[in-house]
Amino acid sequence: MTSVIFDLDGTLIDSLPDIHAAVNRLLASEGQAPMPRAEVQSYVGDGAPVLIRRVMASRGMEMVRHGELAARMVADYTARSCEETTVYPHVAGTLAALRADGCRLGICTNKPESATRAVLAELGLAGFFEVIVAGDSLPERKPDPAPLLHAARLLGSARAVFVGDSEVDARTAEAAALPFVLFSEGYLRVPRHEISPVAEFSDYRELPALLTVSASAG
Repeated sequence: MTSVIFDLDGTLIDSLPDIHAAVNRLLASEGQAPMPRAEVQSYVGDGAPVLIRRVMASRGMEMVRHGELAARMVADYTARSCEETTVYPHVAGTLAALRADGCRLGICTNKPESATRAVLAELGLAGFFEVIVAGDSLPERKPDPAPLLHAARLLGSARAVFVGDSEVDARTAEAAALPFVLFSEGYLRVPRHEISPVAEFSDYRELPALLTVSASAG
């Protein structure tokens, strides 16, 4: 039996519109001008605290307030996390097919657990996943391999594959010595040649066939 562990943002869901909006609400509350979507996207992938640290650094804001501002952004985002967020096409059908085929499914994300569970519930995806390891589940975050390895242990399968969209996910899988499958329509911030997935897809209907090959590569 294969376990399939998914990243969340940029992999299963396009959450950037709501993340962008939450960042700009925070900036507006601090008398700051709005930030372009492309700039916010360039800061996404390492968890909310790192995102806010990058936003603050770009605006010259005092880092002594980082904890306060990060907590405010997370609370605001969690309350409004699905106003514009969408599930990528064919995700739900593919997850259902994988479950029907006996796969055990998990999430490994740097998004805080409260926001992760809120988004999954709101978008109707929560029931697919047996395990959720979020950005605040452990002291470590991706690209440290600990969260991914923890998710794999909780799923209890002899074989596990990690599906993600970014260089952070690729580095995490490499550090955990697990096969990495790239969803190419997400938030990759580096040139494609800088990462080495065992497989790549742009349409979720392609994933089940790829996983058979990918699991054997681990």
